[in-house]
Amino acid sequence: MNAFIAHIVRGIEISLIEDNRWQQFVEGLGRTILIAICATLIGILIGLIIAVIKVSAVSNRGLRPLAAVCDLYLTVIRGTPVVVQLLILYTAVFVSMTDGTICAIVGFGLNSGAYVAEIIRSGITSIPKGQVEAGRSLGLTHWMTMRLIILPQAIKNILPALFNEFITLLKETSVAGMIAVRELTKVSDGIKGRTFSSAPLFITALIYLVLVIGMTQVQKMLERRLAKGDRR
Repeated sequence: MNAFIAHIVRGIEISLIEDNRWQQFVEGLGRTILIAICATLIGILIGLIIAVIKVSAVSNRGLRPLAAVCDLYLTVIRGTPVVVQLLILYTAVFVSMTDGTICAIVGFGLNSGAYVAEIIRSGITSIPKGQVEAGRSLGLTHWMTMRLIILPQAIKNILPALFNEFITLLKETSVAGMIAVRELTKVSDGIKGRTFSSAPLFITALIYLVLVIGMTQVQKMLERRLAKGDRR
């Protein structure tokens, strides 16, 4: 038992303390969070645009060609692995980049947008049609009704789902190392190769676990506050 504990302590020591390797973990963690936040924002923007187009195309024939393009985008992105999408972007679009951080942000953002679009669309369609009719009766245009009446209510309903998407995206960034991004998992794998210890991977798993638990608690707090607001 003492030997096992000593082995764990030694693994942590060579993974974090020797050569100040903890700084590499901090750097990798910062890049992971940066990619996740930026990609989530891009995903929300793309998802919002696509959701509004698809919902509006039901009553506006002029938007149906755009809706068809959106459907194609959703089919391609949701039907192919995110790793393949990242590799295509890195080798065919961002070919001159040695650091794939921008490529990872764009790639994860495009991937997330396809899933966020369905989340937002379901939120919009959950709003009673009477809300739209009320807006139109007040003299508002379709777009004004969507922006001022429908979207605020829809976003309130889907905030927990958007938090869940962010948590999923945070974990998915662990594959960004395949396109030369020194995110958390890539850093830990590099340290493992130099120290011949599996401790860096366990440390990385623990960091991800702490992040996910923290975000889950924030999500639950948000859901409780939204529930209280609905009761009022």
